[in-house]
Amino acid sequence: MPESWRTRLMRWGFNWFPAYRGTGARLEYLASDMREVRVRLPLNWRTRNYVGTIFGGSLYATLDPIYMIMLIKTLGPGYVVWDKSATIRFRRPGRSTLRATFKLDEAELDAIREAVARDGKVERTYTVDLCDAEGNVVASCDKVLSVRRKEASR
Repeated sequence: MPESWRTRLMRWGFNWFPAYRGTGARLEYLASDMREVRVRLPLNWRTRNYVGTIFGGSLYATLDPIYMIMLIKTLGPGYVVWDKSATIRFRRPGRSTLRATFKLDEAELDAIREAVARDGKVERTYTVDLCDAEGNVVASCDKVLSVRRKEASR
């Protein structure tokens, strides 16, 4: 699905937001329905560590906020979404530009809505990989997100 003007402006704003800009990463694509996001993390002077590979903090910070923001935007204002925990596994050194793709499908969103309606809250785990141009996984991150209805969180 192509970007809309609204998501293009959101992508630009996100890329200029100081907390995300400091990671060295950039959002490359934000689908108009907010169900797909693609990010890029280049190896450059801002992201390079002492041994010449991408700094682990940049690897994690690139991935950290994306799924939470996607869920906030796709579920709507009636839901509260929070990060619960995260783990990252560094599989190999990042020696070039890395990319990651985040996706949510309608079945996942329906499952979240049903679980929240039934139990009042739900925790979901999402995994995303940062890969180099050859498709080698450099880092894998598991994010645990908590979702509940806005009324239940008060």
